[in-house]
Amino acid sequence: MIDRTAKLTRIFRDVALVGVVLAACSSRSARIQANLPTAEPRTVPLYADVSTGDVGMDAIWNDSGFKKAFVAGYGINAEIEPRVTQEEIMVLEKVRPMMASGNLPGAEELLKTLMKPDASATLDFTLGSIQFQQDRMDDALVNFEKAVNKFPTFRRAWRNLGLIHVRASRHEEAIRSFTRMIELGGGDGYAYGLLGFSHSAREDYQPAEASYRNALLLQPENTEWRLGLARCVFKQEKFQDAATLLDALIARYPDKVDFWMLQAQTYLGMKQPLRAAENLEMIDRMGKSTIDGLYTLGDIYVQENLADLSANAYARAIGADPDQPFARALRSAEVLAGKGATAASRKVTQQMRATWDKRMNDGDRRKLLKLEARLGMAEGDSAAGTVAILEEILKLDPLDGEALMLLGQHYTKSNDREKAIFFYERAAGIESYEVDAKVRQAQVLVAMGRFGDALPLLRRAQEVKPRETVARYLEQVERISKSKK
Repeated sequence: MIDRTAKLTRIFRDVALVGVVLAACSSRSARIQANLPTAEPRTVPLYADVSTGDVGMDAIWNDSGFKKAFVAGYGINAEIEPRVTQEEIMVLEKVRPMMASGNLPGAEELLKTLMKPDASATLDFTLGSIQFQQDRMDDALVNFEKAVNKFPTFRRAWRNLGLIHVRASRHEEAIRSFTRMIELGGGDGYAYGLLGFSHSAREDYQPAEASYRNALLLQPENTEWRLGLARCVFKQEKFQDAATLLDALIARYPDKVDFWMLQAQTYLGMKQPLRAAENLEMIDRMGKSTIDGLYTLGDIYVQENLADLSANAYARAIGADPDQPFARALRSAEVLAGKGATAASRKVTQQMRATWDKRMNDGDRRKLLKLEARLGMAEGDSAAGTVAILEEILKLDPLDGEALMLLGQHYTKSNDREKAIFFYERAAGIESYEVDAKVRQAQVLVAMGRFGDALPLLRRAQEVKPRETVARYLEQVERISKSKK
């Protein structure tokens, strides 16, 4: 793990940070071409959200190859598109210069003036495309639908309908439009990629995967399609495929934290926790760790019995944000204590005190004090230190049964049996601790040879909560008590 981390750190040294922003479809799209390109594949700028798998739509709308096809898109493919009359060709020739010069409002107004009600679907398509460029999607939608109603095999109109629907998150309609376009022989990288995006948005990952694979075949350098495919196979628990795809993305964008995090999740899915830990440590070296990521790192190390590394990760998570919930930090320290890693647990509690000592409420303070008391007892700390902690808890809440039980256990180990009995008696007065306290008290009395005094306590414990172990112990004490008479 250390060798891989050091090697990757050297790779990162001279790599500039890649900015990652989840881009929303906005008014900037007004200048974007309505037609999909047939140009050679290119890399779309990276604007993706790995947590949801959403491709960055602005990155696609603003792609230079995507835009370039617009002017050519006004041409006519006679085999699959509606015929135009000579008069309509003249109309288009009048409108084209205004479009080329960027005078889209003027082009729209002129086209509306010259169009007849029964005009060719090509003119409806042209009007819709002009409106699309002006980011007037509702108007464009109406005209593209007119075009396909007049000429159902109008492939480019189906494509633009798909674009409008996917931008509006109408994914079922987008799927229908892109599928129809592909049926008509118009499949290209963008169409397949956006079809995959729409299937993925509906959490239908099998067709999404197939669509993204076709998109990536046609545009192998397109980051969005590779990311979308990685998410689809991850969601289907094809973790090895996801890890391989993410290797390529990480090689291309080594400072992209979300890729490292998603790959860590794939390694966990592959039951390779230490490889996941390498990724999480790398993210921390990049200064981009999240609290959740650090806690996950700590949990991995706990499972792998690496207590010191676990404590270090938990401590970093606690120190990252003093406003985080106290409960998660406490759970981390308790997990280590439960594993017998008292020194590691102590390191976490020390970080908790450094972070929250002046801010803890009484309830949280009691919980931390009780854990510290248990750690002290496990480490064999001085009686004064353990007692002081437990007495502080009882000052906060005199009816804290756990603290009373811990004091009883402490005095039992210290052979101060009278004090142990005193605290067990107090704990027995609390309903939820009655049974355990009476059994503990009985054990102390048996050690003192007071078998007759122990019997009523054990019988009461069995009456409240019968347990086989206590029943056997009760029989032994009864036998010994009778033999002593």
